[in-house]
Amino acid sequence: MKRISRNGICFISSFDISHSCSAITTRAYSSCHTNKSVSTNGLKINFDNVRCLYDAVTLFHQMIGTQPLPSVLCFCQLFKTLLTMKHYSAVVSLFREMQKLGIPINYFILSILINSYCLMHRADFGFSVLPIYLKNGIPFNVVTFNTLIRGFFAENKVKDAVDLFKKLVRENICEPNEVMYAIVMNGLSKRGHTQKSFSLLRLMEQGNTKPDIKNYSIVIDALCKDGNLHAAINLLNEMKQKSIHPDIVTYSSLIDGMCRLGQWEKVTSLFAEMVNHNIYPNVRTFNIMIDGLCKEGKVEDAEEVMKHMVGKSVEPDRVTYNAIMDGYCLRGQLDRARRIFDMMIDKCIEPNIICYNILINGHCKKKKLTEAMQFFREISQKGLNPNIVTYNTILQGMFEVGRIGGAKKIYVEMLSAGPIPDLYTYRTLLNGYFKYGLVEEAMSLFHKLERTREDIDIAFYNVVINGLCKNGKLDEAHAIFEKLSSIGLLPDLRAYTVMINGFCLEGLLDEAKDMLRKMEDNNCFPNNVTYNVIVQGFLRCNKINEMINFMKEMAGRGFSFDATTAGFLVNVIRENPSVLDMIPELHLKNKK
Repeated sequence: MKRISRNGICFISSFDISHSCSAITTRAYSSCHTNKSVSTNGLKINFDNVRCLYDAVTLFHQMIGTQPLPSVLCFCQLFKTLLTMKHYSAVVSLFREMQKLGIPINYFILSILINSYCLMHRADFGFSVLPIYLKNGIPFNVVTFNTLIRGFFAENKVKDAVDLFKKLVRENICEPNEVMYAIVMNGLSKRGHTQKSFSLLRLMEQGNTKPDIKNYSIVIDALCKDGNLHAAINLLNEMKQKSIHPDIVTYSSLIDGMCRLGQWEKVTSLFAEMVNHNIYPNVRTFNIMIDGLCKEGKVEDAEEVMKHMVGKSVEPDRVTYNAIMDGYCLRGQLDRARRIFDMMIDKCIEPNIICYNILINGHCKKKKLTEAMQFFREISQKGLNPNIVTYNTILQGMFEVGRIGGAKKIYVEMLSAGPIPDLYTYRTLLNGYFKYGLVEEAMSLFHKLERTREDIDIAFYNVVINGLCKNGKLDEAHAIFEKLSSIGLLPDLRAYTVMINGFCLEGLLDEAKDMLRKMEDNNCFPNNVTYNVIVQGFLRCNKINEMINFMKEMAGRGFSFDATTAGFLVNVIRENPSVLDMIPELHLKNKK
């Protein structure tokens, strides 16, 4: 039989699959939900008293020590309780003990076992459970495979998930239902494969399993997130023509897409349509609108929406307050952001780490490090733990105001008690070291990371190359640039622009021109920044004729001078007015 992957997909087509187990599933599931307290052979089992892992394990051993054994449904309920408590490894361990003791099992227990493996990000182990079904004469159905496919997507194993889905359909192992299609479509959409998700929807429309509102909503949401609002609205109209009525999820996705594009008139119209169909906005819908307004700087309008939602008996949640706080922070209105923070606490909504990160970032952006550090220290007082975003924000803020010693202390604290630094952390440190001329410290860190990390990307190298160039270490920067391709990293637009700027700063204009042509030969085309950098280089060296040539090339590509380049040009003209006559375009504009 043809092998699909190493994860166990290969053997499923050799099974004799039965499609008749849905009734078994339903009965087991129903029974396990209704019997919270039972008595069996003198043992009173009350699952409401199971509050921790110790309670569950203790009860399990009491159950297996009872003769005769309690009903298998009691074991179902215990396993379900462990799953709810997120003790996935305990499910696996206790199941193995049941196997050793020869205790009967059923479909529901095996489903929980597979789900536990998948939630542990070991979908491959989930496949090892399938032979147990056969050994015990227990059929498995679409629910089993839904769990496995969802598990693959959770591990970002998109190909494995899609291969399993295709195999189920192609070999008629299992008829996919709306839920399976939704899992695959959602998994694809969340990873940027909107067109594949759309194609799958069209395939559903032609098959036996017709798409429902959830399937359409997944694709509409993906289209909106891609900015393809036109296609999303067309799909909405198709749904309506097929008498599939949009729900609050569909409308919320469309409102989100319109907010992202700033189409507030369409938002108002869609909002009215939704209410006319007796579909009333929930807190998520309001939060989408509030967040969209805040990102456009319309924070007062966002507060009005919040008042409106309260008037409609929809209570703002932490997401609501965070969006408005962030909006005020983006505008630098820190007092108003603090007012919203206090308002949230007055409503008995405890701030989480995201709330603090917003306020810390706002104060760092305004270079108010003392206040930012007060919030940073308050985090632990509230029983919370700073996360990677918190530390990165504080580090960035410290370097912005030149508090290098403070930044180093925060980094040491992070290494001893905080989250593991990520590449953004190291880029922040390197940027800071280079900014203040600490080249040796920067390069020491750089070489250490080169040896110990495998996830170093081109953005990381760009920081180092740029830092070396700005500290007069052009040869070292060029050497690192030249080795990029040998370590499997292609220089990007930023890398080329940084090197061109480095050559220009040293007056090496021929090398800068060569680098410009080299990047184009490698299908990496210069942008407005690249041209402004090289024009500034020619202006610094008073190479006006060559500057004019590049100016014409810029204009031909639709680029123009930025404020810095214009400032350079004004200074050159001030010192030598005859330069104005050498630039026909500017001379004509001046006459007009």
